[in-house]
Amino acid sequence: MKKTNPKAKDLNHATADPKGVLTGVHFMNGDQSACEGALAAGCRFVAGYPITPSTEIVERFASRIPTVGGVFIQMEDELASSIAIQGAAWAGLKTMTVSSGPGFTLMMEHIGLAAMLETPCVIIDVQRAGPSTGLPTLPGQADMMQVRWGSHGDYEVIALVPNSPQECFDLTIQAFNLSEEFRVPTFVMMDECVGHMAERVVIPPAEKIKVFNRRYTTLPIEEYLPYRTGKDLVPWFVKAGTGRRFHITGLTHDERGYPTMNAEAQGKLVHRLVEKIRTNAEQIVRFEEEDCEGAEVIVLSYGITSRVASRAVEMARKQGIKVGRFRPIVVWPFPEKRIRQLAGMAGGFVVPELNYGQISLEVERLVAGKVPVTLVPHGGGTVHQPEDILRAIREIVRL
Repeated sequence: MKKTNPKAKDLNHATADPKGVLTGVHFMNGDQSACEGALAAGCRFVAGYPITPSTEIVERFASRIPTVGGVFIQMEDELASSIAIQGAAWAGLKTMTVSSGPGFTLMMEHIGLAAMLETPCVIIDVQRAGPSTGLPTLPGQADMMQVRWGSHGDYEVIALVPNSPQECFDLTIQAFNLSEEFRVPTFVMMDECVGHMAERVVIPPAEKIKVFNRRYTTLPIEEYLPYRTGKDLVPWFVKAGTGRRFHITGLTHDERGYPTMNAEAQGKLVHRLVEKIRTNAEQIVRFEEEDCEGAEVIVLSYGITSRVASRAVEMARKQGIKVGRFRPIVVWPFPEKRIRQLAGMAGGFVVPELNYGQISLEVERLVAGKVPVTLVPHGGGTVHQPEDILRAIREIVRL
């Protein structure tokens, strides 16, 4: 991210391009920034239901969408929202819904359907403390495993985790790009703190923003099959009403999209749903690391916790401890290759999370007992104290 310009007046230097998409320098919170990222990515249909702390995203979208041309619809609940966006996607639009906690849980059935139908769509989850209704206005990070495993069956998704309003803008665009490229439901896993904090956000001109547009088939009508793929394992799209006949179903299906109820068809289909992400994981994965190789301890954190952890790392370094920082930006697929490499280069890992152990379990799996992994848990509602993370760092150094 660029250095902040000290001239306060620049924070109000903002314009709109001819299509109504904002550019320039803004002061906005993460929810608002994510909305602008969606608009910049070409999202023109959002269905949602109000739920704290994500409501500001759809509130802004509802007020902004008349300026760019598109549709916002408030649905009766999260179930309806998560299926409405799939219908709009099949009609040719880039689509999104947002939620938090209980609403995100309600969407799980349709997330599995989107994975099976290979419907490109983006879902933003602004996490709060749970379980159940929990603490609606306060932060949590306890949906990280649910987003990966929440719906039944075998499938893969992509999930990104911003830690600033600027990243809420940038990563929402990236989420749309990945969703379109791999035809998979893609998630932006924010948390209440990142969603509600306000910071400087730079929105570049549209021509400088990389947008991946949907790949529509160029095959003649008589040759087109909805789920036929090439080497990349991703079928090309066709939208309803273009003259091509297609069938979509949540049942196990063949290349025509027709139900095929046998183990052979299941194996072929599910293998492809999984492998189209796994074989491209190195292309999808993004992370940020600093001074990890040869570190006595690596602090692995994400979202708002990564910002708190930075203070703990600074404190540890002042005490002479060699500490590295590692931040997954794309958390699913997980940066497995790099974590395995670092397990042979560092003395241990500290993983602070606003939950009682989720991403830390992935780290433990990949480290495979080579070095200690210490979870610094927190039930949510507030964030960690840096001193708690520092204490865990010092305990690993003493081992």
